[in-house]
Amino acid sequence: MQKVAVIHGPNLNMLGLREPEIYGTTNLEMLNEDLKVKAKEINVKIEIIQSNHEGEICDYLHQNYKNLDGVIINPGGLTHTSVVLRDALASVRIPVIEVHISNIHRREEFRKKSITAEAAVGQITGLGVYGYLLALDALKEVLRKEKY
Repeated sequence: MQKVAVIHGPNLNMLGLREPEIYGTTNLEMLNEDLKVKAKEINVKIEIIQSNHEGEICDYLHQNYKNLDGVIINPGGLTHTSVVLRDALASVRIPVIEVHISNIHRREEFRKKSITAEAAVGQITGLGVYGYLLALDALKEVLRKEKY
């Protein structure tokens, strides 16, 4: 069975409370439950983490990549600022799909550039929390087609 890490970056612990007009009212626990149901449906094992700390996310990737087939990540604000996270994602050499709840390309100018997307095979943006579920399907397909 394939194993996928779902990484929620900074401030995603506030999902459902933080700017619900942008990010919706689904909280992180609800999203994680939906992810577990979807993973079981498509026969994928998932490990879910959330961290507000860049180094903690990088450490997780470095320590666990050998036991992972892929990564789904919402890097939050690190998307636009973190060369360190981009390099950590690139260094593990497993497929990564970047997810954003809001459409970063329709937001403030500073949010339109994703540094971390350069290390991803794809990006899903602007489809709300549903984008995470689409990312699971997409990653499963990537893993079926590609040999990493």
